[in-house]
Amino acid sequence: MTLRVLVTGGAGFVGSHAVAALLARGDDVCVFDNLSTGHRSAVLPGARLVVGDLADHAAVDAVLADGAWDAVLHFASLSLVGESMREPMLYLRTNVGNGLHLIDRCIHHGIGRFVLSSTAALFGNAPPGAIGETAPIEPGSPYGESKAVLERALLWADRIHGLKSAVLRYFNAAGADPEGRLGEDHRPETHLIPLVIDAALGRRPPVQVFGTDYDTPDGTCIRDYIHVSDLAQAHLLALARLDHGSVTYNLGNSAGHSVREVIASVARVGGRPVPHGFAPRRPGDPASLVAASARIMEEAGWQPRFAALDEIVRTAWAWRVAHPQGYAD
Repeated sequence: MTLRVLVTGGAGFVGSHAVAALLARGDDVCVFDNLSTGHRSAVLPGARLVVGDLADHAAVDAVLADGAWDAVLHFASLSLVGESMREPMLYLRTNVGNGLHLIDRCIHHGIGRFVLSSTAALFGNAPPGAIGETAPIEPGSPYGESKAVLERALLWADRIHGLKSAVLRYFNAAGADPEGRLGEDHRPETHLIPLVIDAALGRRPPVQVFGTDYDTPDGTCIRDYIHVSDLAQAHLLALARLDHGSVTYNLGNSAGHSVREVIASVARVGGRPVPHGFAPRRPGDPASLVAASARIMEEAGWQPRFAALDEIVRTAWAWRVAHPQGYAD
């Protein structure tokens, strides 16, 4: 069945890949994005782009009133942990305020399904080992706190108004569209894999490794990298599960890789050394974040196609080589 779906933040990294997955199965997709961090060129042909800001309440009401929507996928937010540690009120005001208003207007307009882009930053003080959905929520940053508030809001929106929601907690989205249409283009770039690739390509100074004294095998932080196209497919599967009620899923490959291992992977894939140096720890960075994703695999049949770190890096490498200026190319 073809769905009519509104995607906030659909011109961004993860949102654009989700739009691609929706279009591939024939859905009618509208992207609502202020283009502050997204790109017009990341919205594939077939999707309609409405340039607007979630803080503009009239614009939100106008797009939600434009016919019947089967679902809203909400990606739009501020998402930098480090920035949130410097500007906590900005993150809480923007992410929580805009998110709560969007949920409220979805209820008002009778939209029955909502998918939230959440985060592993909920688990700032998680114990070692893979993190499941029932792990204690103890955000280590205002960014994580902002997502925790929205998760609780959706719980009450379901109990009181019947809005069914899928909360998808990403660990580390990475890679690029295997067909080469979409990739990662943040300004400035903050994600590890593209930074390491650009250092290897000589496009930036040596990448900095923040902290070498963590309680991990090689002393550097461990993260669970998930291919962005696998993440997009998880959204489609979670959306279908809402026929059975609201769901919460942690999304990762259930295997972590350290910063040193990422550097080694880029060197293997690119066939060249990666210039890098070392710096003190950053505030808000936990030693290890690895997902236990068995629930979505069992309930929705999700299975990552690009599980190996080198496979993820290979698609990211191909995108950055082909698009040295990102979407400006």
